[in-house]
Order: sequence, then structure tokens, then C-alpha cells
Amino acid sequence: MPQIKFKPVAEQLAYLKKGAAEIIREEELKAKLEKSQKAGKPLRVKLGLDPTAPDIHLGHTVVIRKLKHFQDLGHTAVFLLGDFTALVGDPSGQSETRPPLSREQVNAYAKTYLDQVFKILDPEKTEVRRNSEWLDKLTSYDIVRLCAKYRVARMLEREDFHARLTNQTPISMHELLYPLLMAYDSVVLEADVELGATEQKFNLLMGREIQREYGQESQVALMMPILVGLDGQRKMSKSLGNYVGITEPPGEMFGKLMSMPDDLMWPYYDLLTDRKSEEIAAIKKEVSSGKMHPMDIKMRLAQEVIAGFHGGEAAVKAGEEFQRVFRDRQAPEEAPVRTLARGPAKKLTALLVELHAIASRSEAERLIKQGGVEIDGARVDDPRRDVDLSKSREFLLRVGKKKFLRIIVE
Repeated sequence: MPQIKFKPVAEQLAYLKKGAAEIIREEELKAKLEKSQKAGKPLRVKLGLDPTAPDIHLGHTVVIRKLKHFQDLGHTAVFLLGDFTALVGDPSGQSETRPPLSREQVNAYAKTYLDQVFKILDPEKTEVRRNSEWLDKLTSYDIVRLCAKYRVARMLEREDFHARLTNQTPISMHELLYPLLMAYDSVVLEADVELGATEQKFNLLMGREIQREYGQESQVALMMPILVGLDGQRKMSKSLGNYVGITEPPGEMFGKLMSMPDDLMWPYYDLLTDRKSEEIAAIKKEVSSGKMHPMDIKMRLAQEVIAGFHGGEAAVKAGEEFQRVFRDRQAPEEAPVRTLARGPAKKLTALLVELHAIASRSEAERLIKQGGVEIDGARVDDPRRDVDLSKSREFLLRVGKKKFLRIIVE
């Protein structure tokens, strides 16, 4: 294999440290980079994700982007699909045992994961593995041998297990196996570095220990922060509804990103773009001094993020549409059209429910009182308002911040 010419170690280290929450240990990473540069041999950098859902959101991409950084520097990106460990279920951060997935579910999710991951990673330079390749083949003897390399007391010191023991919440035996199997992945792949979120710290550190037990040099554990969701409080999660999916339409992504609190922009710039820390600090200073408006900076962020998944042209178009609809208060070009038959006047609350624009009359009444409904750009304040349907006409209805309907009465 021909030797690879790498960038200076200090430059590599600075690039890899950007956004990282913790590196165990940084001096080991530096030593590995120096050894790699001297030998002209790339490091093997492992990132394992269990395909437990069909979609990847921006929170998942934080650690995938860090794998891309290693890839950019010429190192080997090993993307591990945990198709076996997904059947076990990662207990990290869980307050109760998860229901197991079927192999069919996992295989279906694995395919969609790869389609989405390659929006970030270079497929030609990525080593894709599935841990069923080796975990399916472990004998009972192999598993007993693996279990003998770690102590139960150490396992139960783990924060989530300890909390469940304290609260007398059941822990299943297979959950204790999960970190051991994940650590064994590092042995098989001979990982020099393993990436994960901060909540994966226990698992990554176990990988270091089990590698030593099998006579290998310990991997470096590089952990990335958990991305806070659009609500500005809890981690990004589909179940919490505070997420941005990377396959969502550009306009939808743009609207969601613009809804985040202003102070959330800075960790998003840090973790979701390749802007340097000093560049982000300079932009933040301009906002603080009043030279730049937070809305303009947020729009720039949304465009940068969307361009990475849908291309620059789609990102610009999404920005222009947002400007027109939400800042200039114009209707979107593609507002859905609803046709109504001429007839007697109808209460606005009843009409909103009939059009499926809102779930119930009480909810419609509340939204109207909050100023969230407009007809042809004029806000409706009275929930008792009647809408004239006696003659042919056309009007634009806005419901909430983002929903527009073009109503044709004929």
C-alpha cells in the first residue's frame, strides 16, 4: 500500500478537536497521529450506529460529521451498522428495558441509514461493516470468555444501571451484554479511535479496556456533545418533536431551523457547519454589538445546513420562500387550494375544522384569540366571525405561522 502524505499533526489535531466534548486521551490521539504520519498509514476510526429507526436527524449528524473530518484528513472511516446490537438494544440513557426489534425491521432501517449517511460521508472512501458479520458467529464459549473479561460490579456502576437498581426498575441480562458486544466490535475492527456522543462514554471506555484484554492497543474515545433540539431545552429527538430530519424537504427544514431560540444558533454553527471557532466568535460579536440581526444570521445558518443535504440551489430557494412568506408576509406560491360550494355564511371556527386546518373548534377559537389566523393578510380577532360564502370569491387563509390555504368559493 502506498504511503499517504498527511497534514501536520498540530493542524490535524486542531481540526479534530473542533466541537469535541471530550477526548480520552488527547495525548494518545496526538501520539497515534504522529505514528500514522511517520508510517504513512491511516488511522482506523470507528463509528457505530444501531439502525433502530428509519430516519436520521441533525442530532445524529454531529458525530457522523466528525467521522467525515477524519476521512477528510485521509484516515479510514469505518462506519459500523450495529445490525446485531440493535437487536439487543443500547441501554444508554434508558430508564427501562427497550422492546426488542425484529431482524426485518433492523435490515430495513439499515438500508435507509446508509442512503442518508452517504449524504455526509464519501461512499468511495468509507468502510461499511455490519457487526452481525462476527457477532452472529460467536459460540457460547466465545461469549462466556468475553463476559469473563469484565466485572459485574463495574458494570453496575454505570449511571443508568445504577439509577434503575436504586429505583428497583428491572434490568435484563441481555442489556448487560450490550457494552461488551460493542467493545468486542472495536477488537474485531482494530479501531484506533472510536467516536460517539457523550452519553456513550461508558461504552467507549469499555472498548478501550476490552481491547487491552485481547492484547491490542487501546482506542482513543472521542465524544461529541448531544445536540439540543429546536425547543432549546431537551436533546433532539423525533419522539419529542424538536428535530430536523435530513431527508425533509428544504422548505420544511428551513422553517424548523428558523423556529429555534436565537442562542441555539451558536452550538448549531459549531456542530453542524465547518466554520472555524474564531469565525463563529466573530459572527456572534457582530450580533451582540447590533451590527447584524439574529434573524439574518439564523437564515445564513439554515441555508448552510440545508445546502449540505439538498445542494446550494435548493437552500437558496428555501431561504427566498421563507423571506417571502414569513418576513414579507406573502403566501407561498404552492399554497394548497381548497374549493367550497357557495352557500350561507359559516363560522370561521367551523370552517377551519371542516378544512382540516385545525383539529377542533375550541382549538380554533384559542388560536384566533391569540392572533394566529388571517384572511387575506388581515388578522381575525373575533372567534365568532362569520365567513361569507354566498358568492364566488377567492381568499387566502393563514392558520398559525406556517399553514396557508387558498380558498376558492364557486
